[in-house]
Amino acid sequence: MTVNEKFIINLQGKSFVTYEGLLDLAHQRNLVSIEVEIVQIPTKENNMTAICKAIATTDKEKFQDIGDAAPNSVNSALVPHLIRMASTRAKARVLRDLTNVGMTAVEELSMEDSIIADGEENYPPSPDESPTPRQIETIKKLAGELNYQVNYDTLTKKTAGNIISRLIDEKKK
Repeated sequence: MTVNEKFIINLQGKSFVTYEGLLDLAHQRNLVSIEVEIVQIPTKENNMTAICKAIATTDKEKFQDIGDAAPNSVNSALVPHLIRMASTRAKARVLRDLTNVGMTAVEELSMEDSIIADGEENYPPSPDESPTPRQIETIKKLAGELNYQVNYDTLTKKTAGNIISRLIDEKKK
């Protein structure tokens, strides 16, 4: 069994699996339970870093892994939700082990705070900087679900990747 292609997202030329895709595949492999335990609550003393441990159990095996989240590793809109993000990252990591998926989950990525830096020009991209058709398709799907307007004329691979990350974050709220 492999991950359904609809759960693969291309960001800046690299493929990532979604948590949704890992969970889908885990259920196909007889996932019985997934439990999360908070290992570390974010405090000033630990640089506001949340750490969670996830345990996924099938009818035959048990897998365990951790995930973390801190203000410098998540989109600014997610800073109030560090424990949930650490939990999602831990679950994504443990499901990657359970499903034998070596691809990093998009939820494990550190998110850039802004799509386009202040003062950055919005010129149309050169052909080698243009977003991939898969990126455009993903943005259209997510933007449509969330009722967001996107200017496709000035997108580059990098800004498309950032927009996808932001839209995925918004969808989780």
